[in-house]
Amino acid sequence: MVVLSKPTTEQYSYILNCKPTTFSNTIPVVDLSKPDAKTLIVKACEEFGFFKVINHGVPMETISMLESEASKFFSMPLNQKEKAGPPNPFGYGTKNIGQNGDVGWVEYLLLTNNQEYNSTRLSPAFGKNRDKFRCLLSDYMSSVKKMAGEILEVMAEGLNIQQKNVFSKLLMDKESDSVFRLNHYPPCPEMALNRCENVMGFGEHTDPQIISLLRSNNTSGLQICLRDRTWISVPSDHNSFFINVGDSLQVMTNGRFRSVRHRVLANGFKSRLSMIYFGGPPLSQKIAPLPCLMKGNESSLYKEFTWYEYKKSAYASRLADNRLGNFERITAS
Repeated sequence: MVVLSKPTTEQYSYILNCKPTTFSNTIPVVDLSKPDAKTLIVKACEEFGFFKVINHGVPMETISMLESEASKFFSMPLNQKEKAGPPNPFGYGTKNIGQNGDVGWVEYLLLTNNQEYNSTRLSPAFGKNRDKFRCLLSDYMSSVKKMAGEILEVMAEGLNIQQKNVFSKLLMDKESDSVFRLNHYPPCPEMALNRCENVMGFGEHTDPQIISLLRSNNTSGLQICLRDRTWISVPSDHNSFFINVGDSLQVMTNGRFRSVRHRVLANGFKSRLSMIYFGGPPLSQKIAPLPCLMKGNESSLYKEFTWYEYKKSAYASRLADNRLGNFERITAS
């Protein structure tokens, strides 16, 4: 049995009267092998900031093997898992999300793009299995990074941007500040005993990077927020990937695409494992609306900033904060 340290729900957040509607027939689905992918991606990013990808090209064998090894890690005793942490920011963490008071019914492993660093960091916890996990992790991240680049290039094509790699080059840069996160949500005993409902696994937030690629097992829990502030549950699908528009992409499109607010609810009976690749630009990269997307007398909604400046500001905030608020331009009414 996997338990979190101090496994009482008293320290976690709750959602009262939460009655989400599953929208399996509404969620945008994009087949990357079809010619209409560019049109569907742009429409999904404008309306939802979120979509599901099929025929993504990531080998299912690689996905399954990495998930299996991740499950083995999270099944270890807490004192063994803690040898991969505490997160600073990379490593193993439990309950605390960031350093600003946010908590959730979750434990996680946060890793960098640097495989040598990951190997050193994981060695005490994984022991003899370190090299196997590192190889699987490298194969998975390479495949997902390739998919992210393809999606971003199809996106640029759909926006009629002449420079096809305007977004993808930021992830492909050798200095790209992309990260990989494994989240594990154990069954919540208080929910199973009907002592409470809707315990927060991971609180409401947007992703600060350019794009996020999420894959999870067959346990539900993910919800996204629509523009009318309605929360909707996302049906689980372990064969597909879910794509989030991040804050940086919202800025680069001058608000045409919106970074999606999302959260995860705990489950009373099933364990949920998710694997997220956050595609980020180099720390020195300047982020601002692309001139080619500005029409007529359209003005910039955001001040220019570097990814380092925004990352520092974002991680100094609470999860649910409007992280872009400090970088919005004040327009005269």
